[in-house]
Amino acid sequence: MTTVLASKIKQLYISPKFREFVRFAIVGLIATAIHYGIYYLLNLFINVNVAYTIGYVVSWLVNLYLTAHFTFKSLLSFKKGVGFAFSHLINYLLHLVLLNFFLFIGISEEVAPLFVFALVIPINFLLVRFVFKSKQFQHNEK
Repeated sequence: MTTVLASKIKQLYISPKFREFVRFAIVGLIATAIHYGIYYLLNLFINVNVAYTIGYVVSWLVNLYLTAHFTFKSLLSFKKGVGFAFSHLINYLLHLVLLNFFLFIGISEEVAPLFVFALVIPINFLLVRFVFKSKQFQHNEK
């Protein structure tokens, strides 16, 4: 029984989709750390939503580059950039709604983003993976 389980775990580990998810998680951690770090520092001086937005934009730029080149080992095309931007627009709006919801229910400004990240990151993976793996975004890529 344990040999079968070990074999299944090994198959999962060597699967390209699993490795892709691990790379996505690494990029996500980097982008999240940048986002939260900027938000946390700026929140000391400016409005919470403005601080959150600035952190999001900076982390988005880093995320775009790393997602294309590291996560999906893909060329960055105009179509993918637009698809990535659109998926992150949806993601950003979800971030703001959830952030303000958590603030409204009394979670502190320092902790609320952590709840947001936990909910939004899996959704973001699906959206971004669609952009970088869907055939409709692969046309004219060299």
